[in-house]
Amino acid sequence: MSNVRVAVDVGGTFTDVCIFDEDSQRMRVTKVPSTPADPMLAILNGVERAQINLEDVTLFSHGTTVATNALITRNFPAAAMVTTRGFRDVIEIRDGTKDDLWDAYNDVSGPYIRRRDRFEVTERIDFAGNVVTPLDEAEARSLAAKLRKRGVATVAVCFINSYANPEHEIRMRRILEEELPEATVSTSAEILPEIFEHDRFNTAVSNAVLGPLVSGYVNRLADELKDGGYDGDLLLLHSGGGSMTPRMVKRYPVRLAASGIAAGAIAAKHIAQQCGYENAVGLDMGGTSTDIALVADGELRITKEWQVEYGHPIVFPSIEVLTIGAGGGSIAHIDIAGSLRNGPQSAGADPGPACYDMGGSLPTNCDANVALNRLGSTLAGGAKTLDKGLAQTAIQQVIAEPLEMSTEEAAHAVLQVANANMADAVRLISIRRGYDPRDFALIAFGGAGALHGAEVAKELNIPTVVVPPNPGVTSAMGCLLVDIRHDLSSMYTALATEADPEDLEKHFASLEAEAAARLRHEGVAEENSVLQRIISMRYQGQWRSLAVNIGSGEGALEEAIQGFHQQHEREFAFRQDDQPVEIYQLQLSAIGKTPKPAFAPARQHVTEPGEPETIRPVYFGEDGWVDTPVYDRTKLGAGATFSGPAIIDQLDSTTVVPPRTTAEIDDWLNIRIHLTEFATQQEG
Repeated sequence: MSNVRVAVDVGGTFTDVCIFDEDSQRMRVTKVPSTPADPMLAILNGVERAQINLEDVTLFSHGTTVATNALITRNFPAAAMVTTRGFRDVIEIRDGTKDDLWDAYNDVSGPYIRRRDRFEVTERIDFAGNVVTPLDEAEARSLAAKLRKRGVATVAVCFINSYANPEHEIRMRRILEEELPEATVSTSAEILPEIFEHDRFNTAVSNAVLGPLVSGYVNRLADELKDGGYDGDLLLLHSGGGSMTPRMVKRYPVRLAASGIAAGAIAAKHIAQQCGYENAVGLDMGGTSTDIALVADGELRITKEWQVEYGHPIVFPSIEVLTIGAGGGSIAHIDIAGSLRNGPQSAGADPGPACYDMGGSLPTNCDANVALNRLGSTLAGGAKTLDKGLAQTAIQQVIAEPLEMSTEEAAHAVLQVANANMADAVRLISIRRGYDPRDFALIAFGGAGALHGAEVAKELNIPTVVVPPNPGVTSAMGCLLVDIRHDLSSMYTALATEADPEDLEKHFASLEAEAAARLRHEGVAEENSVLQRIISMRYQGQWRSLAVNIGSGEGALEEAIQGFHQQHEREFAFRQDDQPVEIYQLQLSAIGKTPKPAFAPARQHVTEPGEPETIRPVYFGEDGWVDTPVYDRTKLGAGATFSGPAIIDQLDSTTVVPPRTTAEIDDWLNIRIHLTEFATQQEG
């Protein structure tokens, strides 16, 4: 029996499978086309293609886009919302902001549950948790009967001030479960026991509409794996950078709303640390989009302010990832002003780029790379055959002729626009946060990241690009590196200097008891459980707060206050030590440690890359067509160094090493591309 760990990441174009054998310390990968109609089919196809014996699998981890896609397409089951009388329109009024303040015609999309499906009942609890008006149970039961007649499959119960006292929500839930035994019921106080009703209501609504869809998908997949011989828990990666079992997914499906993009960020952090970089930018470029994450001082940035769609906040801790519509399938077009644009529209997996010969006729980044000979004639080990003639025709008709350019000039321009879009996104997540990209390494992965990484780095003056051993399945590898994790919170408002340490300890103990119960429910042994206390603080009179780790025992609160001053200075460039600090919220991260693969460095080293597989002309802009060696990555040993230009082919991706760069294969078989002009500038 082998000791095999499997991770699967479902993308918009391809589904990536990563298999790590603990006994041999070897990793192998495969890719199969995604099946958007039912993502589970692609997973099972990947298992079959990789010839995985599920009886040998000790861990199966999965990053899924099912929740994300459901929120984007709004393909929800029949859903309803029950709220306090007078608060039916909270999620429609929102906070009054817009994504684009200056576009009077660009309205925020409507709530996930329509107004006609939002209902009110009589009840009221005040800010302190006191019952002002008891829940009218006759009215509540009558409403539940009405929802049963409507065939409602899922309900969000959102009462005002329930974060202070959930009594009425709990009772409403029990009434609904009695009248609608088959329905899923989510209460806002259970999902997010925090102030700010819009954030809390919308998070609960998102949880409710996703419940039947996500739970159904997860349970079907778990059953298929079990039938195939896998006897462990299916682990689902969630937005906070941890994983959940199907048992907890049933209660908190909204946590999977950013599942797929978190895996790549986790992998980028691992690779950066492996290579000795405390600061790195993760560039995960797939077939449909590019996800960009920032690792600063060895840590990923975490945010609680995010949404799949603007105006519909999901308030759970999430790895901060910026996603833009730039992928291998992004469509190039001429706008009404005659300018060349790239994305965000994508050709997707079907019909795909023109070179796929599946009916697509619009030029994409993939077509541009094929036309310039940066990509060869196949993808994913022969799963896709690429037709260069069709790619050239699409670029010629849609881009080259209108702009009066040659086909290669037009194709190169398409890639330049795509690279500029990605560079702008990196600036948003780095320079806007006070970080200089020149102090970072760029971790380029995803199916298309290694094709574009060096030229994106050139746009940003980043001196080094790291391409992992299997860039096309790096996000899947990230699924192998996560622990089970839950994030809990409780409101607690008081001046830090006046807070009672014993009262704080009591509140944290309550959170820890709930966290321990969740981890036990997921089968985590006590010795593998780690609980991290966090306290949110702000200067008195401020609106927003900062989260700071806090220990236990005497002096812990004072240390947290000093940590808050330091973090405030780092985030906002000033601190006010004489200003009273207010405690806003208590948080707890509950981590269940899972076994992780140990990646061993290479034992044998070489100095030369060896003979190339072939030499083909590749177009490099101002350098024109250059005869370029093409290497098989599987034959490049640790220690090999060479100068660009070069093309490096492998099953899951293709790496472009442009002119005026050098490349080396490090001990972990990463390709490190050094942009010599910027490295020299920095040394000077």
